[in-house]
Amino acid sequence: MAKGKEVRVTVILECTNCVRKGVNKESKGISRYITQKNRHNTPSRLELKKFCPYCYKHTIHGEIKK
Repeated sequence: MAKGKEVRVTVILECTNCVRKGVNKESKGISRYITQKNRHNTPSRLELKKFCPYCYKHTIHGEIKK
């Protein structure tokens, strides 16, 4: 019996605030988190509010392609 696509998939969340600004003098990098999501429950892109150590505040982190 062949297995289909896995239900739980690993995704990377990236700070949207750092990406929009670009990497400049203020931010020394781009904050990224690795997490898992359920494909059946969340078919759209995942967005969570996480802490960004480069912005020094909680910002929205969106799912990116691998």
